[in-house]
Amino acid sequence: MGSISHAIGPKLGFHHQVSHCSNGLFGFNGDKFLSLSSRKLFGRICASVDVKDERKNTAIDFSDPDWKMKYQADFEKRFSLPHITDVFGDAVPIPSTFCLKMRSPPVSDAFAGGYPSDEEWHGYVNNNDRVLLKVINYSSRRSAGAECIDPNCTWVEQWVHRAGPREKIYFKPEAVKAAIVTCGGLCPGLNDVIRQIVITLEIYGVKKIVGIPFGYRGFSDKELTEMPLSRKVVQNIHLSGGSLLGVSRGGPTIDEIVDSLQERGIDLLFVLGGNGTHAGANVIHNECRKRRLKVAVVGVPKTIDNDILLMDKTFGFDTAVEEAQRAINSAYIEAHSAYHGVGIVKLMGRSSGFIAMQAALASGQIDVCLIPEVPFQLHGPHGVLRHLKYLIETKGSAVVCVAEGAGQNLVQKTNATDASGNIILGDIGVYIQQEMKKYFKEISVPVDVKYIDPTYMIRACRANASDGILCTVLGQNAVHGAFAGYSGITVGICNTHYVYLPIPEVISYARMLDPNSRMWHRCLTSTGQPDFM
Repeated sequence: MGSISHAIGPKLGFHHQVSHCSNGLFGFNGDKFLSLSSRKLFGRICASVDVKDERKNTAIDFSDPDWKMKYQADFEKRFSLPHITDVFGDAVPIPSTFCLKMRSPPVSDAFAGGYPSDEEWHGYVNNNDRVLLKVINYSSRRSAGAECIDPNCTWVEQWVHRAGPREKIYFKPEAVKAAIVTCGGLCPGLNDVIRQIVITLEIYGVKKIVGIPFGYRGFSDKELTEMPLSRKVVQNIHLSGGSLLGVSRGGPTIDEIVDSLQERGIDLLFVLGGNGTHAGANVIHNECRKRRLKVAVVGVPKTIDNDILLMDKTFGFDTAVEEAQRAINSAYIEAHSAYHGVGIVKLMGRSSGFIAMQAALASGQIDVCLIPEVPFQLHGPHGVLRHLKYLIETKGSAVVCVAEGAGQNLVQKTNATDASGNIILGDIGVYIQQEMKKYFKEISVPVDVKYIDPTYMIRACRANASDGILCTVLGQNAVHGAFAGYSGITVGICNTHYVYLPIPEVISYARMLDPNSRMWHRCLTSTGQPDFM
């Protein structure tokens, strides 16, 4: 078996991964999940059509008068949460040890024969509580940002599971060993999530908490030893960026990881990472089920690009937008202070332009914003360079913000991949800088071009206040979900409420920015840029 990066796809077991798009059905093959090009292609196709079928199911027959009821039944089935009792039908729940009325350790020798139930505390979430996934009732598929299931944009309620502590739990805290692993690249807020998971585990009464060093690699590398964690260890780690546990891409085989879980006696595994990491977590969950291991695997979505499906945002995104303001302001000052100055800022966003868009909106200093979802030309009468010439003539300066994944059709392909299987992108920022200098030289217009790439400065930042709150709640709810017996799930925020979602439903493909969304229209209004095609 290959490494986890290449073992994920064939084992995902995707179902209903087909989407209705404008000219027929475009299938998505789960075996190619880690192929970024396939993921981007599928995302582009579905982002470009008027009607987006959120169901991803070829079986919808809109002529059937009961299609709506059948759709909702299928949706409920797909979004049901895997639970320990699916495999261990005789698992007996016990009263939760999580109660904020207590101020002493909830688990002690006095509880050896059972756990007290505090029925007077009303802080638990009922298993039947649900959160509405979509809240806008679009009257037409031509409405800005419309997400429709059928051509008539029929309103269909879609409910997902509310996150939070349950009154009954399926693990005895004093016997539990919990592990945390952080995978992929750095992202603001990793330490905040680690800290809150540890603190919440201790409130439940867990004594054995460890960190797996350097991502999935830490499960197999004999030179890497697990790190004991406690509130004392993690108390102040949120005050700095990075990850206390370290990060890495790629890793060992699924069998090696699950073997390691068994050898270490791990009962709860918390996985912090993006799409690929979550795909790995889902395969680990399935392998544990196959071996009949009572292990709860819970993900916390970490992607600075904000490209996880169904969620309002992921942690690190707000901080990235805020930190990007420093780079944009520097580029603006450089451009504004120079004769015919142009500032270029390259921001993160492999497949989606959320950071570039939000940073442009927040700064109010961007004249041109370029994102992966919207194609553009540099040259020609409608190209970016012609518009920059107009800005130089009328304003005297200009500032360009470009997402790293934008304009990849213009740069030379590398065909190289990183350890996670992601294609290494061409440097669109440097390419634009070079083409800009050549263009203005050819037309004999002097320009002073400054290029800023703050990528690694942003990744290494500590979380801001907004992300700090998000990380805190995500960490807490991850622990609540694991103790409630759920596995193969991730925690996120939908319509300002925290929810649990089955992992396969959020990793089908990368979330893309809708070029017809109101937010992108607001960005275009702010920059005043034309269509560059």
